[in-house]
Amino acid sequence: MTSLFSSQKFDTSCRIEIEQSHEHFHAHVELDGDIPIYPGDRVRVHGAPVTVAFGEKVSFDRNATVQRAGLIRRAWTKFAGYFEMAELYEVSFTPGRL
Repeated sequence: MTSLFSSQKFDTSCRIEIEQSHEHFHAHVELDGDIPIYPGDRVRVHGAPVTVAFGEKVSFDRNATVQRAGLIRRAWTKFAGYFEMAELYEVSFTPGRL
C-alpha cells in the first residue's frame, strides 16, 4: 500500500544494455521479474560507471534499488507530465504555400 509521503524501497537485480554506434545510442535497464515502474518511482543502479567505446555494445548484470513514489509524488509527476507532453504538441498549421 502506498502512503501520502513515505515510499516502499527494495533491492533487485537488473540487466543493463548499452550501445553506442551509428545506428543506435541507448542505455536500457531491465529489472528482474518484470517489476513495473510507475510515474514518480525511482530506480538507482549500483556499481562503477561504465564507458562504452564508439561502435561497441555491452550487456551486464548489476543490482538496483527501486523506490516507489508516495501518492503525492505520483500525482505530481502525472500532473507535470501533462504539461511536458503538451510541449511536444506545439506545431504550426501554416499552409505550405504563402
